[in-house]
Amino acid sequence: MIAEQPETPPGLPLTINFKIPAYWTPEQALAVFELLDDLRDQIGAHYSVHLFELSREQNLHARTDGADTKVDDQSF
Repeated sequence: MIAEQPETPPGLPLTINFKIPAYWTPEQALAVFELLDDLRDQIGAHYSVHLFELSREQNLHARTDGADTKVDDQSF
């Protein structure tokens, strides 16, 4: 079930909202879970090197951004 979308300006929307039904059977939930798992595997197989490099860059930026906020000056 797709959530109602507010009016958006021309161009591509920034997000796509959707709701996960609470009435799925366990079999339906498993089918969706397996679909997403297969999709992740296919994307990973196709973009593996690029995903690895992007993930590495994001982790490096996250570490350096957090390092600036730490106080390491301890007086003894």
